[in-house]
Amino acid sequence: MNVKPVVIENYNEDWPLRFSELQKILREHLGDLALSIEHVGSTSVPGLAAKPIIDLDIVIDSMELLPQVIKNLNHLGYIHEGNLGVENREAFARADDKVPYTRESYQKAEHHLYVCSKESDALFNHITFRDILRKQLELSEAYAILKKELAEKYKHHREDYTKGKTEFVIKVLNEYKH
Repeated sequence: MNVKPVVIENYNEDWPLRFSELQKILREHLGDLALSIEHVGSTSVPGLAAKPIIDLDIVIDSMELLPQVIKNLNHLGYIHEGNLGVENREAFARADDKVPYTRESYQKAEHHLYVCSKESDALFNHITFRDILRKQLELSEAYAILKKELAEKYKHHREDYTKGKTEFVIKVLNEYKH
């Protein structure tokens, strides 16, 4: 399997626009099944360097709604991957770069899509970490420096790159969440 290298880019003003486009398409196809569609991950923090991949969490009331959500997302070209070991969070892959499909077939922004129940610890952590970094500029800057160092060190080892970030994320969550 050919693994894409880890690339960190400086903040891009287009990231919120790319999220909004994806959110609009998803909202149209999920309707009331989604309580909200959250922009999470580093691209959701103004000024933060990031991999140019939009992270989205679709929040649902209960995992009992998951079969209908899977069906709706399948129509848009998403492939359900399961929870990948994270309770109350389901991952979805894209069939190709035009996903989510629309009448006008064109390439959409690269993104990761998750469906979380409103009680999901992963959802809580995503939103809490995002909100802390949005408010704490010095933490956001420290995180950007760490990510750039890790991307250089582990350019072709995404798992090691991710592991390297985990200690920082856990420390911030433990120190700042209430």
